[in-house]
Amino acid sequence: MDAIELHDISRSFDIKGAPLHVLDGLDLRVAEREIVAIVGPNGCGKSTLLRVIGGLLPPDRGSVLAFDSTVAGPDPRIGLVFQEPRLLPWRDVLANVAFPLELAGVGRAEREERARSALRLTGLDGFADAYPDQLSGGMAQRAALARALAPEPDVLLLDEPFSALDAMTRERLDAELLQLWGQTGSTIVLVTHSISEAVFLSDRVLVMSQRPGRVVAEVPVAVPRPRSLTSGGASTFGRAADEVRAILAQTGAMGAAA
Repeated sequence: MDAIELHDISRSFDIKGAPLHVLDGLDLRVAEREIVAIVGPNGCGKSTLLRVIGGLLPPDRGSVLAFDSTVAGPDPRIGLVFQEPRLLPWRDVLANVAFPLELAGVGRAEREERARSALRLTGLDGFADAYPDQLSGGMAQRAALARALAPEPDVLLLDEPFSALDAMTRERLDAELLQLWGQTGSTIVLVTHSISEAVFLSDRVLVMSQRPGRVVAEVPVAVPRPRSLTSGGASTFGRAADEVRAILAQTGAMGAAA
């Protein structure tokens, strides 16, 4: 079964009275338990696409389906992790992770239990009582990931969640994300500007065109799981990355992805 289906999606924004066409005629299918990475030039609509999938932005045209039912607004089956952690500074980590459950009306005991479980999954179980300003950048992103996992979503949308981190921390969190995927079985759609990250994490990489964005190419990554940064498959990773770079160069977008 497809976890996500998009049919003929278009989305525009009004900029000083003039329409800015961000997405146009975009079709997309993501299978259950698949990891798909999306790359493309700046401004091509990658983040907008995630918000449309997550029900945060309605499309101007087209339909969004999650497990064969229409997504018409924020959906508890779909979690979203933004580029910045966006933690509430006056709440400790446990309360931040439990916040979406609180908004959903989940009782205190259950939401704390589920929040603690999410913290264990993300390696933060020893920091439940800490506050956001006491966390490193990597720990804050783990807390944001735990917050998205606490409602136990079937689909996880990741909008460049590790882009602000140093290279070593980013690599470690990429590896941890794959371990987490193995435990939860969620379908993952990842937006990233890092071609190496896209190839390492995903089953296939989708390349978007310049704005208005649409999917112009798909590159499969035929490396078996489990994967690690030191496991085999380096030559396959390299070939897939080179193919993505070549497609981006053909679209004139190579300067926007590295």
